[in-house]
Amino acid sequence: MLLAGAMAFPAVIMVAVAVFSRADELPVDYTEYALFLQPIVGIFVAATAPQAVSLDLRFKTTPLYFSRPIERRDYVSAKYAALTAALFVFTAAPVLILYVGALLAKLDFTDQTLGFAKGLLFSAIFAALHAGIGLFLAALTPRRGFGIATVIAVLTIPYMLVSALQGTAYGQNAPEIIGWLGLGSPGTLMGGFQQAVLGAPSAFPGAVDLTTGEATAYVLLIAALIAGTYALLLRRYRKAGL
Repeated sequence: MLLAGAMAFPAVIMVAVAVFSRADELPVDYTEYALFLQPIVGIFVAATAPQAVSLDLRFKTTPLYFSRPIERRDYVSAKYAALTAALFVFTAAPVLILYVGALLAKLDFTDQTLGFAKGLLFSAIFAALHAGIGLFLAALTPRRGFGIATVIAVLTIPYMLVSALQGTAYGQNAPEIIGWLGLGSPGTLMGGFQQAVLGAPSAFPGAVDLTTGEATAYVLLIAALIAGTYALLLRRYRKAGL
């Protein structure tokens, strides 16, 4: 709940500023908000994903007694769906706050509603991708502490590395590789997706435009990661005999 409050608080501040200053637009786009607060999202995933799977794999038991036997696929699907839903609420609630604030500030209803819909779509895909990555990484070890460290490392270190490489490429007058470099981390992957598919402002250095090939690569990689992490998680439970 503390993380949820930290996630929503900037949105409340932005809404207050927009209402009292009678701004013409919100400070951030609906699809950008979760990207700006990725460290908080990363901590949330690191805290919840190991809790969802580590105890099962460590003690080789499920925490509930069911009224009827269920398939392994059903159980894994429930884990995946639960964390995806939690992440969606975690990232979409601030987007809802921004939308309500935009209406209170009497910004254009059509534009804000369209942006809000894009923000919800972005939150749903963002949640599914990060839930899959978080659950798979946490399932690699039955130790919850190791799972937390692994999730934080994978969600933060590649992002910082890719961002640094993109900045270097821009400084060396090589903007043509900035888009391809964005495929290297979950954070920049979603940043490129919101630009290529949802038409949001670019978060990459120099605000480079993605080519058709790059945009297609972003969509295909996100789909592959969501499907692949689910398949790997199912395989991990099968290998553990659960």
